[in-house]
Amino acid sequence: MSKRQLAMVMDLNKCIGCQTCTVACKTQWTNRNGREYMYWNNVETYPGAGYPKNWMELGGGFDAAGDLQPGVIPNLEADYGVPWDYNYDELQNGASFEPNVEPTWGPNWDEDQGAGAFPQDNYFFYLPRICNHCTNPGCLSACPRDAIFKREQDGVVLVDLDRCQGYRYCIAGCPYKKIYFNPKISKSEKCILCFPRVEQGLPPACAQQCVGRIRFVGFLDDEEGQVSKLVNKYKVALGLRPEYGTQPNVYYVPPTESPAKFDAEGKIIEGSTRLPVEELEKLFGPDVHQAIATLKAEMKKRKETGESELMDILIAYQHSDMFRLDNNYYQEVAKAAGQTPLAPVDNRYVAGKHTSTKHVMNFTHGGHAAGGHH
Repeated sequence: MSKRQLAMVMDLNKCIGCQTCTVACKTQWTNRNGREYMYWNNVETYPGAGYPKNWMELGGGFDAAGDLQPGVIPNLEADYGVPWDYNYDELQNGASFEPNVEPTWGPNWDEDQGAGAFPQDNYFFYLPRICNHCTNPGCLSACPRDAIFKREQDGVVLVDLDRCQGYRYCIAGCPYKKIYFNPKISKSEKCILCFPRVEQGLPPACAQQCVGRIRFVGFLDDEEGQVSKLVNKYKVALGLRPEYGTQPNVYYVPPTESPAKFDAEGKIIEGSTRLPVEELEKLFGPDVHQAIATLKAEMKKRKETGESELMDILIAYQHSDMFRLDNNYYQEVAKAAGQTPLAPVDNRYVAGKHTSTKHVMNFTHGGHAAGGHH
């Protein structure tokens, strides 16, 4: 059991599927050395097969009794898809534009397809996914080498590559299929929640680059933090597929609005909604009904009174307000371990439970230095 738990909340009402997070992660961690097919962060269209293909049907996780369930290791070619490139160098010689391998599957293969009949009742939304850094990780339980562990200081789930022998039981045990096998080094690898960035006061790359401002990052026990308020106070942020029993620490604010349906004559069916709440219950469990009710009540309150702490949090007026990384805490952890604490690279995100000073941000305006407290 870790002392604290770093967590992320993603507001699905604001995700536009731009894949900036995917590119940020890809260029930072997985564009080389056997990781080419890996997407530690991906954004898939729901409903859809996802990445790897049909990951929700591949087993893993725990049953109601807490027993680890068998799972399937996705096939590299059929379920992930072999990464391909194009013959750009040959185009100047008159060659036709061709891929170097025949594409059969890949991330976003079914992007924007969704479900329903166009234009009457079709629908979809975007579902960004990273490792859930679970409190009870299926990957950790499945590993016979004890090569997977949760960091005591923040609960980030990591692979000890010195101990990993590439057995891949971890992949079968993870119900989210967010751990990958690197064929070049015969080791398992996964999202590390950008802990080297977090320790220096920077948000994970996917959160930093998110243009939709959907991602909040902070500690669950930081009661003044946005993550804790969304998860614990308002209970509008829910874990993905809670029936897997892994207690995920990536949470989602479910989508609350969708267009009305059209009838056979193309007229709007008043009071209808395209997004079936049953699909949301499938993803986030029965608590999604109360979460949606709370969100709609707070939207109504904000509209009528102009006030709602929950709406203010979700709007995220300042991107920096979405991250409370508590750099002072990491400094104390390093000191306790006899290590030299790293100076924060960016002090905008240091405010947290263990931060004694107020958040101070300096900036220039009209050539004059100015400052402000948050």
